[in-house]
This record gives sequence, structure tokens and C-alpha cells, in this order.
Amino acid sequence: MKMNKKVLGLALATLWLTASVALIAQVKAEAKAHQTLTGVVSNTHCGLKHSTANAGDAGCVNMCVKNNNASYALISGGKLYKLEGMTPELTKLAGLNAKLTGHVSGESMQVEKVEAGK
Repeated sequence: MKMNKKVLGLALATLWLTASVALIAQVKAEAKAHQTLTGVVSNTHCGLKHSTANAGDAGCVNMCVKNNNASYALISGGKLYKLEGMTPELTKLAGLNAKLTGHVSGESMQVEKVEAGK
């Protein structure tokens, strides 16, 4: 009987430890996925063409989004991130530096916050 209680206690401790490790890994993954990136607002049609902030590029960026079935994108660190959400705010910052916060997954970002960059 005493042996069964020890085995049960050991099994419960192992289960608790495994669940704790899994939860910590999930929290770290979610924290890493939620990021703030800075760069230039471009679009997926023009890509890296608008890698330097230039107010004159706003027309091109917005026109490609409207007419070429493109999505807004952020050029940051030489990478292009497809942006989802907050379109009215991104339209205002087309061709300009921006600071975006949101959920990053691979090469896309679900934008939750938009600020003008420096």
C-alpha cells in the first residue's frame, strides 16, 4: 500500500513537471511572436523597392495596394513582412518609417498598433 502511494506521488509530480515545462514553452513562444518592428511601409507588389523612407513613394505604395491586389508590407532589417490589419493607419504611413507592434508569424504580421517612425 505504501509503495502504491509513492508511485502515485511520483507519477503526479512527473505530470505536474511536464505540464509546467509545456506551459512555460508556450508562453515563451507567444511572447516571441508578439513583437515590435520598425521599418518602411511598402507593399507586397513593389517589395524591397521602397526600402528607404520617402514621402514621394506613398502614391505608388497605396496605388499598388488598391490596384494590384497587393498587401501592405513592412521592410525591416532587409526582410519583407506582409501586414494584416490596421489598413487606414498604414495608408497614412505608406512610404514612411513606422513602428508596428503585433503578432509575427514567419514573414507576416497581424498589426495591433501603428506609430510613425523616426
